Amino acid sequence: MSKLIRLSALLLVILCLSTGKSGAQVKSTLDTVQSGLYDMGKMWTFDFPPIDYFKSTYNFSPDQKWFDEARLSALRFGNGCSASFVSSNGLVMTNHHCARASGTSVQKPGENFNENGFYAVKSEDERLINGLFVDQLIKMDDITDRVIAAMAKAENATGKVSIRFKEFENIIQEYKGKTDWKDLEIQPVTFYNGGKYALYGFKRYKDVRLVFMPEMHLGFFGGDYDNFTYPRYDLDCSFFRVYDENGKPMKTPHYFKFNQKEVSEGEPVFIIGNPGSTRRLSTISDLEFNRDVVFPMQLNLFRNRSKLLQEYNKTAKNDSIINVIFGLENSFKARRGELTGLEDPYLMARKAAFEKNFKSDVLKKPDLASQVVIWDNIAKDNQEAKSLYSETSTFSANPRLAGDLIAFANALVSYSITLKTDVAQADLVKKQFSRFKPVKVAEIEEGYMATYFKEASALLGKNDPFIVKALNGQTPKEAAARLLKSTRLNDPKVRADLLIKDTSFINNFSDPLLDLARIAMPRGVVSSAKYRAIQDRLSAYRSQLGRILFDIYGTAIPPDATFSLRISDGIIKGYEYNGTMAPSKTTFYGLYDRYYSFNKQYPWYLPKKWQNPPAELLPIPLDFVTTNDIIGGNSGSPMINKNLEVIGLVFDGNMESLPGGFIFIPDANRSVGVTSVGMLGALEYIYKAKRLRNELLGK
Repeated sequence: MSKLIRLSALLLVILCLSTGKSGAQVKSTLDTVQSGLYDMGKMWTFDFPPIDYFKSTYNFSPDQKWFDEARLSALRFGNGCSASFVSSNGLVMTNHHCARASGTSVQKPGENFNENGFYAVKSEDERLINGLFVDQLIKMDDITDRVIAAMAKAENATGKVSIRFKEFENIIQEYKGKTDWKDLEIQPVTFYNGGKYALYGFKRYKDVRLVFMPEMHLGFFGGDYDNFTYPRYDLDCSFFRVYDENGKPMKTPHYFKFNQKEVSEGEPVFIIGNPGSTRRLSTISDLEFNRDVVFPMQLNLFRNRSKLLQEYNKTAKNDSIINVIFGLENSFKARRGELTGLEDPYLMARKAAFEKNFKSDVLKKPDLASQVVIWDNIAKDNQEAKSLYSETSTFSANPRLAGDLIAFANALVSYSITLKTDVAQADLVKKQFSRFKPVKVAEIEEGYMATYFKEASALLGKNDPFIVKALNGQTPKEAAARLLKSTRLNDPKVRADLLIKDTSFINNFSDPLLDLARIAMPRGVVSSAKYRAIQDRLSAYRSQLGRILFDIYGTAIPPDATFSLRISDGIIKGYEYNGTMAPSKTTFYGLYDRYYSFNKQYPWYLPKKWQNPPAELLPIPLDFVTTNDIIGGNSGSPMINKNLEVIGLVFDGNMESLPGGFIFIPDANRSVGVTSVGMLGALEYIYKAKRLRNELLGK
């Protein structure tokens, strides 16, 4: 949270205390807070490019060709990151942390990319990553009228949700038959919670090969301590290449050229990428539900599982487990930051001010005024959902919650129960069976199980029938050891029988974990069905609000992030923090200062090839910050200038950006990226990667 935000909230309280004002008067003071111009962010869509806004803000008037080139040069990287083409020969740039898992999957015996990195000196050394793909957005079409017309036929909220998905399926099938959409990956995209709908067609490239990735010590320098912080010293980049159907490097006319000049403070920056998810159009009731119910439980889950995996990996030192730990710690830090923002009375007052203004604008329109009741309906449903969330979450088939074996048992029993009342839901449960893998590391499974019992006991109470049955007078750790030893659900033959035989076999099969599931899942199925019905109603209400918001404000307010391609604008700019100033850029000098200041210890350790740098490298800018609006999913997004040239690569936001899930505060919210000159400098002076560097420079 920014210094300014904290100070604003603190001054409000101090003012009230110093004047002897009551709690009601404090609230009255907060009621005077106004929403900000960009509270809803600046994640503009390519469907509605902000041409006039760019002109008035930057004296820059890009034409449609500029936006098309930006869109076609950008990529989605796998299922969770962004990327871009950066040469005419299919070279792709993304983050090291996006590439880590896929890159290390092609290590050969004796290699260790985390320790030593990877560079393909020759083109034939580039390594195919099985299962990795990148998507390029080729086609866009507005389907709003058609989807809304179909939904209007439904009599209730649940029906509207079902019809919406059915209409998506119908439209996709229709478009697959169109010549100009043939062979594209077609996906529906929702904007404004259902205020607008679009169909996107992606060209998917499946032959993707690793070209370069630095050591983990550089790609994640400073580890979790430095994560979401700035000043920062990270070489969080990697390069891949797309190959065509003939096994040759793909020729593409659409790519971002690399800028090899240092950039200046105040220079405009445009980030092209796929922000994952924001909740900025949420009502106050929605935000309070996350603050009071969802986020605290998620934080508990992230932290407890990370701790047990870290303890195990002290001796195991398994790379795949390290990646899971990084993910959990990253999720914890991000969610903790957003929760801190939700707990800030000043930020919530800004959200309340927007909601008040929105309601007022609705009431001014005779044809919309009756819809103001939607806010009350959402609040009522959120209140009901609170009473169901704990039980719905506890009695689920989520391997991340209780481990694979309890989740497998829960899914089997849930399928058996649901099949009698809701065949469609039962089919959805059955499709999830492939998620549950046989246990390979008993110590981890036991840890997950024990942690789950401890958490469930705190939520449900020690006298709950499920807890009494699970613990049987033992501690959670003792009970987990007993159950893991006695269950047969990890036996391959037993698993096969349970998956292929009819439900009577599941119902009659004797196993201690299935016995537990038979207590849990009747409750879980009921609470889950009620919770789903509430969420369906809420989805319909939010869609109504989204359409109203779009009717009133149009594209002046950008839609929430949905892992769809966006363009965000900003400038290079430092900011005040911790009583001092954060510079707009850092240099390699700073990297070495961290290395020596922390006595060369992990996570500020540097590999041998980095320990004696040439003097020419040290003053080169390494990382920098901009005022752009990003969120998770933007990792790997190119940072470009007006000339469509790469000046950097997004890899993070600062701590002050973490409330960005629900509000964008540009005063100290910053995007953090690697500079183009920093990447070029490392390739030249440390990695001696002449082939790659020359390609980036168009030589």
